[in-house]
Amino acid sequence: MLGIHEIGLFILSGVLLNITPGPDSVYVIGRSMQMGWRGGAAAALGISCGCFVHVAGAAIGLSALLMASSTAFSILKLVGAAYLVVTGLQMLWSRPALAASIDEPARSSLQRVFLQGVFTNALNPKVALFFLAFLPQFVAADAPHKPLAFLTLGLIFIFTGTLWCLVLAAFAARAAYRLRQSEGAIACVNRALGGLFVYLGIRVAMLETR
Repeated sequence: MLGIHEIGLFILSGVLLNITPGPDSVYVIGRSMQMGWRGGAAAALGISCGCFVHVAGAAIGLSALLMASSTAFSILKLVGAAYLVVTGLQMLWSRPALAASIDEPARSSLQRVFLQGVFTNALNPKVALFFLAFLPQFVAADAPHKPLAFLTLGLIFIFTGTLWCLVLAAFAARAAYRLRQSEGAIACVNRALGGLFVYLGIRVAMLETR
C-alpha cells in the first residue's frame, strides 16, 4: 500500500548500520560508564529523538531542501558544529561527578544528557543527508504516499537503533560499575566524550554540499 519494497533487506541493513560502532555508540557507552544505565538510556532516547527530526524532515522534503540549498545547509552546519564544539569543551573542562551522585543521577543531569543526544543528531546535516540517501532506496518511484513510506521506514530504523543502544547501555553500565567508583576513571571518560564532541563539531564544519 505504501510502496515499500524489500522490507526484510531494509531491516537487515538498518540493524547492521545500527550495530556498527560509531559516535552514537560511543556516546551511549560513555554516559553509561559515567551515570549508569539510566544515563545511557537517556542518551539513547535523545539520539533517537534527534534522528526522528531528520526522518520527519526527509518525509516532508526538508532534507531535500538542505541538499539543494547551500545557504540552508551552511546555516545548519555552522549551528551544529558550534553546538558540538561548545559542548565538547564544557565536557573537557568539567570536573568528574562524585560516586554518590553517579549512582543516583539527578533528573536535571539526565535531561541534559537527553538533550545533548537530541541536538547532536538534530543539528548534524550529515544525518539528514544519510536518511535522504538511504530511505528512498526502499520506496517505489510511483508510491502513492511517499512521505508516509519514508516515515514508516524511518521509525523502523529508529526503533531497532534504540533497542541496540539500550542493550549497549545495560552492558556498559554493568561492566563499568567499578570504574564509576573512581573519579580518575570518570574524568577520563569525560575527556574522551569531550574530545569526541569537538572532533564531530570539526567534521560537521568541514562538510560540503554535494
